[in-house]
Amino acid sequence: MFQDEARFGRMVRIKRCWSPFPFRPSVSNGYEREFVYAYGGISPKEGELDWKVCREMNTIRMGEFLVQVSLAHPDEFILMILDGASSHKAKDLKVPENIRLLSLPAYSPELNPQEHVWDEVREKEFPNRVFELLDAVSVQLKRGLRRLASQPDILRSLTNWPWIDSLILNAT
Repeated sequence: MFQDEARFGRMVRIKRCWSPFPFRPSVSNGYEREFVYAYGGISPKEGELDWKVCREMNTIRMGEFLVQVSLAHPDEFILMILDGASSHKAKDLKVPENIRLLSLPAYSPELNPQEHVWDEVREKEFPNRVFELLDAVSVQLKRGLRRLASQPDILRSLTNWPWIDSLILNAT
């Protein structure tokens, strides 16, 4: 699995859109700096997505996400590939028995297919939208993640890159 975190907030993401002539589309802009955070783990070959949405991003929440993944896949050994965020390296981080963490090289988000999941959620669920409340952002984010998690073919097409598909991993 590949793991990453992302933040989603009330600030609008302007995207091109269509409107009939002679009208010009307009989008309100929000400058509020409030965010919710999503933890995600993608298994590119299977097209399986595990996720968690919370109000903060820290070692405790990362540990909760790892436990959630471990409980969702109790009979599997999971090699979780992640970036070098401080919460991934914290001494207090408790890693379940069936999960091993492996760090990507520093400053290499292009190697993490979970980044494409975040791009897909932002593109499909959040374009040209301003949210009055942070809870509305959370609801929209959960809706989008549920939608994607129910579509393994789309997840595979987004994340199962040739170099990942060619990996043969043997746990010993």
